[in-house]
Amino acid sequence: MSSPAYKRVIVKISGEALSANGVSIDQATVERIADDLVAAAKLGVQLGVVVGGGNIFRGVEVSSRGVPRAVGDTMGMLATIMNCLALEAAIERKGREARTLSAIAMPAVCENYSRKRAIKNLDKGRVVLLGAGTGNPFFTTDTTAVLRAAELDANAVLKATSVDGVYSADPKKDPKATRYDKLSHQEALEKNLQVMDAAAFALARENRLPIIVFSIHGKGAIEQVLSGKGRATQVG
Repeated sequence: MSSPAYKRVIVKISGEALSANGVSIDQATVERIADDLVAAAKLGVQLGVVVGGGNIFRGVEVSSRGVPRAVGDTMGMLATIMNCLALEAAIERKGREARTLSAIAMPAVCENYSRKRAIKNLDKGRVVLLGAGTGNPFFTTDTTAVLRAAELDANAVLKATSVDGVYSADPKKDPKATRYDKLSHQEALEKNLQVMDAAAFALARENRLPIIVFSIHGKGAIEQVLSGKGRATQVG
């Protein structure tokens, strides 16, 4: 196995990546992703993980039905904590220490997020699950991933998706979609590529953080990307 390309990364996993067969949190899928995270950590890479909550609850959708957006987004943040706890438990069953840190204080459930606490856990080799987004409404978990990467001096953001990189259009709908091997942050913004929101791309550009976009569905996908062997698109 090649040496990892980065010392510390933030892995962004969508909530939908944890679901399968109509089950919001599919245990077999959670176990597979936990296996991948543990294998990646064994390479010597410090891993922070930001998980979305869309498999359980989407604040944008409920706000379209009359719930205030701020309230809907807060409910979505709570969904991310459920996903983090599911992954934490799976990772620890495999013999690797993990900690869920929440941007919203809930001490009976998990520890509160702070930069110092997160770095301390990362330095101890624990997989750190970063839940509840930024703790504020109107910010996506994509933006959270880039924000945490900048805060925690990470070398890159690994954006796990359902396809093996960034395309000019949705390859599942457009057979003529072009796949990019590499893009600048500015190109991603100008081309209006939808793999991450504009705020996340802009923050990554400002902090010179590369975003590595890859498919989460292959076995060992995170480990392969970190070893420079996986199929992915680098933005930045």
